[in-house]
Formats: sequence, C-alpha cells, structure tokens
Amino acid sequence: MNSHKFPEDFLWGGATAANQYEGGYREGGKGLNTSDVLTNGSHTVARRITWRNPDTGETGSTGMGFGAQMEVPEGAVLDVIDGEYYPSHVATDFYHHYKEDIALFAEQGFKCFRLSINWARIFPNGDDERPNQVGIDFYHSVFDECLKYGIEPLVTISHYETPLGLTNKYGGWLDRKVVDFYLNLCRVLFTEYRDKVKYWMTFNEINIMGMAPYMGGGLIKSDEQSKAQAAHHQFVASAKAVQLARELSPNAKVGMMVAYGVTYGETCNPADQLMVMEGSHWAHFYTDVQCRGKYPNYKLKEYERNGIDLQMEKDDLEILANGTVAFIGFSYYSTHVASAVKAAEQGGNFMAGVKNPYLEANAWGWQIDPTGLRIALNTLWERYELPLWIVENGLGFEDVLEEDGSIHDDYRIAYMKGHIESMADAINLDGVNLIGYTPWGCIDLVSAGTGEMRKRYGMIYVDRDDSGQGSLERRRKDSFYWYQKVIQSNGTELD
Repeated sequence: MNSHKFPEDFLWGGATAANQYEGGYREGGKGLNTSDVLTNGSHTVARRITWRNPDTGETGSTGMGFGAQMEVPEGAVLDVIDGEYYPSHVATDFYHHYKEDIALFAEQGFKCFRLSINWARIFPNGDDERPNQVGIDFYHSVFDECLKYGIEPLVTISHYETPLGLTNKYGGWLDRKVVDFYLNLCRVLFTEYRDKVKYWMTFNEINIMGMAPYMGGGLIKSDEQSKAQAAHHQFVASAKAVQLARELSPNAKVGMMVAYGVTYGETCNPADQLMVMEGSHWAHFYTDVQCRGKYPNYKLKEYERNGIDLQMEKDDLEILANGTVAFIGFSYYSTHVASAVKAAEQGGNFMAGVKNPYLEANAWGWQIDPTGLRIALNTLWERYELPLWIVENGLGFEDVLEEDGSIHDDYRIAYMKGHIESMADAINLDGVNLIGYTPWGCIDLVSAGTGEMRKRYGMIYVDRDDSGQGSLERRRKDSFYWYQKVIQSNGTELD
C-alpha cells in the first residue's frame, strides 16, 4: 500500500513571479523591464513586444522570436507606447495587496512562499551605480510580513524581467557586462536580506533561454550562437552568485531552477527512442552545468557540429566548477511525446511534441500526467543526488465565478491531488529527497506565455479580466480550503 507520509519539515507553499503578479510598474522608483513592454495575447493570438524610434517617433511591435528573429528596426528601442495594454503594469497588484495576500497564504498554512525580485525595482536601469532604497525597503516589508506568519521566503533572483535598460543598451545577457550588473543585484540582496531569506534560486527556468531568449535573457537576437553565449553568461553569473552568497550570507542555500518534463517515445521504433535520448540531453544540459560544474561532452560536440564558438574568460571553467548549486528547483506541468514520423505540435510551457492519446488536456493543450512527475523526480534524483524542490506545478483553467461568489474548481483539486500522490510515492517508495512543493500561481496572476487572466492557476481568485478590468478583490476557491487541509495533515488528507 502506498503511503502519503511527507517529512515533518516538508515545505508546503505556493509560487508567484513579480512580472506576472506584482504590478506597481512605475511606483517607488521602479524602472522598466522586458515584461513591461509585452502586450496581452491569447492562446490564439501571440503577445507582442513594442518599440519606439526616438529620432523619428515611429512606433511598432514584433513577436517574441520563438524560432524566428525579432524584427526591431535599426535605431529603435523597446518601450511602452500609447494605445497598448500591458498586463504586467498592474498584474494582480501584489504591490498594494501584499499584506492581504500573505495573510491568506498564512490562513492556508503555507510553510514557504516562492516569489521573485523585480530587478528594475532595485536597479531601475540595471547598470545604476546605486540601488533604489525604496525598492529595497519594499521587499524588506514583504519578507517581514512572511516571517510574521512563520512563512519561509523562497526567492528567485531573476524571473523573466531583465531591466529594459540592459536590453536596449547592451543586448541583454548577450553582453558579458551584464554578469557584473547581476552580481551587483546579488550583492545587495544577500547583504540586505541575509537574516530574512534562507533559500534563493539564481534564474527562473534558465533553460528557457534555448526557446524564448527574450523572456529568458532580454535578447533581441535569437540565433543559436547568441543563445549559447547568453546562456554561458548566465551560468557564470549563477556560479559567481553561489560563491558570493557563501561569503555574504553563509547560512543561505542557493539553488537553480529549470523547466523540466519527461519525454516518451511514441513507439518502440529505435528512431523514436533516439529522439528521447536527444530530448534527455536537452532537458539536462542546464542542470548538468549547474549541478556538476562543467559542460557535458554531448553539448560540446553539438556546439562543434553547429559551428558555435563560446567566448570564455580564462577562469570561467573554474568558476563553474566552484559554483555548483545546493538544490534543484524545477517546474513540472506536463510530459511530451517524441515521434520520428509525426510533426510536433506546440505543447505546454513552450515545449513541443505529439499528442499523447492516454492523457487528458486543458483548453490550452497542456496534457495532465501525474505519473510523469514521479518519473521526473526519480530521474533528477538518480542523476544528481541533490535535494529537489517542485517550485511550479499547475494547470490553467477558465474558472467560473458563481452568483454567490464561490468558485468550484474540482478540476484543479483533482490535478493537484494526482501530483501530490506521485510526490508521496517518489518519497516513500523510491527514496527521493523532495524538500518542498509550491504550486504555480497560488493566487491568480497573468499568464507568462499568453498574457491572459482567464487562464487561471490560483487557489485564490482575483477579480481581473483579460482587458485589465475588475476590482482586484480576492476570493477563496474550493481548492483553497482543500489545500489548507492537505497542509494541515502534511499530505495525508487528499480527499
């Protein structure tokens, strides 16, 4: 019989990101970031990035460069322009509701709360000589509010919000100078919050650089050479941040965070299984570098075949070796199927594959596979033997607000229940060291991929729609009370 026993110190909580949740985009001295020039979209209409030519006054927009180069005219800069709606500007307004929201998290029983720092709130242009004290004070207030309720902050240092100044002036993470600007941020964070934050992650879903380099690193260029070079700069920055934390905040634990999923071969055709192997290489490249401290041979050979020439400084490899992470945080949403004969379709979280006939999906095509989570946990644990933390897990649904103000989201409860059961199996049957679970969008927020509000993940409903209308009132969904019981029982009560 399977046991649902979890460790006594297991960290139950929820996850958010500043660019999708915080709002207050020009308040308190905050500068613009790459998310602030992303328009709204839908699951049929792509989000766009807006630009302005300061010399001619011309304005326009371009796509985010998924598999294609972004089209930004020479002389133009990315900027906010009139007549467009930018969901991140208000999002669901944590900036003004943080005390109310954290009180709701405490009511649920959260042991931890994953959030991110809005880099441009600390360094408005990214390369400023001095940090913005108002921004520093804001996060002090947020962390104090968490600790008041005994909630441990889990903080992502950079989550899809490179300061826009670094993109317009330097081309984002393609420029080596951005490593030092990032370390300036880390130095402030590790010094200011050393007594308040124990757990850090250096980058959100660092492997998204390979698919969406604008989101992952503020890149306008999306060719393979640029993505590889920018990824290298983030590897070096992460490793240096790990070493900096050891110096400035020795009690802190610094981990990495990756978008992770399992790939199945559609058939026993060896060609399908070869694609699975190649998919494994893609899935583990970033974790191999950050956990093992070196580039894997399969990636070096790929770079060699494709003519990619990484520019490194003489001690970069030593830095990577000495800056390995303390734990692995990962997002898990769905699994994927590789076929050598069928064309891949867009799947969940920027991933692609063919449809799995054994799984159900939501309206956005994200397939539901709790068993895949157990496989993912075992794969990561066997490969690295580092503590694991599921820092994102969830599925977007279009919730219905009933006339009496209730929201009945049995589908979300069923999704979470299946995944928590797989977590328990991985711990109790397989011996995996899983330390925490923070389901994505514990409160409703803006979708990163589509810019929608109707694609809701939260256990707390926020009155806000796709056009930015609504009171921002918070309401508890049925899943709120269900997850409250899960935490109170430490995972033993799932019905």
